[in-house]
Amino acid sequence: MESNINSPLPKAVVILSGGLDSTVALAIAVRHHYNAHALSFFYGQRHAVELQHATEIARYYGIKHEIVDIASIVKLVSNSALTNSRIQVPEGHYTSENMKVTVVPNRNAIMLSIAYGYAMNIGADSVWAGMHAGDHAIYPDCRPQFITQFEGMETTALDTVIKLQTPFINKTKSDIVKWGDIYHAPMNLTWSCYKGGDKHCGRCATCVERAEAFHLAGVTDPTEYEDPTYWKTVCNG
Repeated sequence: MESNINSPLPKAVVILSGGLDSTVALAIAVRHHYNAHALSFFYGQRHAVELQHATEIARYYGIKHEIVDIASIVKLVSNSALTNSRIQVPEGHYTSENMKVTVVPNRNAIMLSIAYGYAMNIGADSVWAGMHAGDHAIYPDCRPQFITQFEGMETTALDTVIKLQTPFINKTKSDIVKWGDIYHAPMNLTWSCYKGGDKHCGRCATCVERAEAFHLAGVTDPTEYEDPTYWKTVCNG
């Protein structure tokens, strides 16, 4: 049974993809005594396996978890490698120009809008999301300006203040791994790979970024990669 349904703690909606960033954000929210409600989205992503991991992570924390099916939007945002199987997922470093093919237009704005509606409905005082500094170059809706303006828009829309918590907005991926280690986040349960196979491919940009982050953080990487050394050739690691 979920442990947070009748909790007296302040409520928070945490967008939980099943990935490393959102899981560590959840760990921080829980440690800071929030009654966390996890919210995940199926938007037609090729790596929908991440939702299985989100479910495991929510179960690990014993918290309420909702998966929202918005897959009908996939035909409207089909020019992304994440929503169109005919577009190849790029390999290499996360900051490479070819990573722009993984952009799903307005994805964070869509998810955050739903999260804010949910937060208002349950009386939560914050919404948490795991965007970090490494996302800024590729994803416009992961930048500080977007976060500030989106929070302001929702304050107007709901006529109340619900804080948008993005603890990693100016932090690196390796910082997130360090925090995950400090907060004992179940990083072994997380999923990053955009290809969505049986295990992490080790070659797509998210796998490369993940492997490099654990290395730079000095934390043992629990991930099993199909190609465990490729990241070193890309990152000079």
